[in-house]
Amino acid sequence: MKKASSRFARLSLAMLMSAPLAHAADLVVSNWDGYMAPETTDNFEKLTGAKVITDIHATNEEILTKVLANGGEGFDVLFVSSPAAEILHKKGLLAEIDPTKVPNLKNLYPEATRLEYDPGNHFSVPYAWGTTGICYRADKVSPAPDSWKQLLNPSDALKGKVTLLSTERWLMAAGFLANGWDVNDSNPAHIKAVRDQLLKARKRILGFDDTTFHAKLVSGETYMAHAFDGWCNYGTAENPDVKFAVPKEGSDLWVDTMVILKKSKNIDNAQAFVNFILTPKNHVWVVENVDYKIPNRVAMDGVDPALLAKFPNLTTTPAELLKMHLLRDVSDATHQAYTAAVRDVVTAP
Repeated sequence: MKKASSRFARLSLAMLMSAPLAHAADLVVSNWDGYMAPETTDNFEKLTGAKVITDIHATNEEILTKVLANGGEGFDVLFVSSPAAEILHKKGLLAEIDPTKVPNLKNLYPEATRLEYDPGNHFSVPYAWGTTGICYRADKVSPAPDSWKQLLNPSDALKGKVTLLSTERWLMAAGFLANGWDVNDSNPAHIKAVRDQLLKARKRILGFDDTTFHAKLVSGETYMAHAFDGWCNYGTAENPDVKFAVPKEGSDLWVDTMVILKKSKNIDNAQAFVNFILTPKNHVWVVENVDYKIPNRVAMDGVDPALLAKFPNLTTTPAELLKMHLLRDVSDATHQAYTAAVRDVVTAP
């Protein structure tokens, strides 16, 4: 694991808070495994006296099921993707982010305060962001791939050497983008067309892989993969011939966020925890250890230039990211149509 940048000195509680904390109490935070520095909760407890209990969820769907089943009780802070944050907000389960208690909001890029699902960061605070594209072996694929169509209809030379993501929003997005449509498309005819296109692609690819595609690229089992930008970096770290490209048709913009439950018994501590994460020396850990971009301008300014040179997609600017198609919550009917289409594709012989 890389050590956090020494550029950021330890901040005092007075610098972190603009209002005193409520009496210390347990704070329940749910996050993906390995998505936060291991020492974060201990450091927060030392700073504030508030003990943090960490719950791990594997998917947005898993934590949504838990939270919705209990009407928002039992958790204080959640790390979820933006469509999940939208769902929770629409159901009235999220507390307002109080900028007087989260003064480190000032560290965010201006673009991170103008995201369409929550302009002004009223109910969510972006934690990490990025896009998907094509992760490939530059020593095996020439010229460099530049279109979703190359991924969905591999050449004869690449037949059986390609993997696609199976997560429904991103698999459908690849098809939508290849046809010039929005990643949140709800047109039934478009959904069917993408389903049919993916069924044809299914016959020319190795398979679906959301978690180990970078290892397959490194080993040479595959030469091209549908990939999250940060996870492509894991392959680049082992073999510099593994490169990442955003197709010319554009891509999605995914945002992982922090939200606070309205029924939290520890609202002040929850606001303080979100503020603590936004401290540059804490937030930069995501870049240096998960290899993902973060929307924290001050923290990104402190990233080692050598790391940026090693992983060029970390230098994608906020302005460039906002040109992508922001993943949004879709209607229940559209979500069900996506699920059915992807099920047909992934389970096809």
